[in-house]
Amino acid sequence: MPNITELFEKLQPDQKINYDSLLEKMIHWWEKEAIRPKILLHSCCAPCSTYTLEYLTKYADVILYFANSNIHPRAEFERRKQVQADFVEAFNGNTGSHVEFIAEKYEPQTFLCAIKGLEEEPEGGLRCSACFNLRLDQAAQKAKEVGADYFGSALTISPHKNSSLINSIGVEIQQLYDVSYLPSDFKKKGGYKRSVEMCEQYDIYRQCYCGCIFAAKQQNVDLKQVNREAKEYLKQKKET
Repeated sequence: MPNITELFEKLQPDQKINYDSLLEKMIHWWEKEAIRPKILLHSCCAPCSTYTLEYLTKYADVILYFANSNIHPRAEFERRKQVQADFVEAFNGNTGSHVEFIAEKYEPQTFLCAIKGLEEEPEGGLRCSACFNLRLDQAAQKAKEVGADYFGSALTISPHKNSSLINSIGVEIQQLYDVSYLPSDFKKKGGYKRSVEMCEQYDIYRQCYCGCIFAAKQQNVDLKQVNREAKEYLKQKKET
């Protein structure tokens, strides 16, 4: 199967990398060879997984991987995990897809160790790079474990995230594991707009911050209110 490094070799030395175009070239090869690869796709939340699943399941078998120990507080992590699981179930039911869902346990100390010394970095700075690196590394390890052909992330659907940075980190991490990185820029071709539409269609909770306690404080998010609402949601979910 095509590897992103091989695709890089076909680019001109001064050519700007279009990760969406690289993904299209991979998909064209899969279709030409009548192959459905197995993709382990990291997802930070249900909203980011909406269009990415709609798009990728046309061409591949997808395992959605929820590994986000950066989320604070714990109740909010549990709420987002539950919303993600519910969406996968609903998506499979509505589309006839067979997306598998894997969720890692909550280990906030892993995140805190990864970003140690970067706590005061602005949103989008080195702290975010370290966070992307942590989660993509986890995704690569899990992809290797489950025998996936590719690992990637739904993070590139967000207009608030640096897709070039995310992709460059993914390319670096693939050198450490015997599994290929899936390039993407899912917000392209109306992807982000479609994700908003799908959130309305599936009545999906859309959070107001990425999850990180440091970003939340910089954005003046009321974490006590978030915690209360998350606990109330989980309580109601348990009672139904």
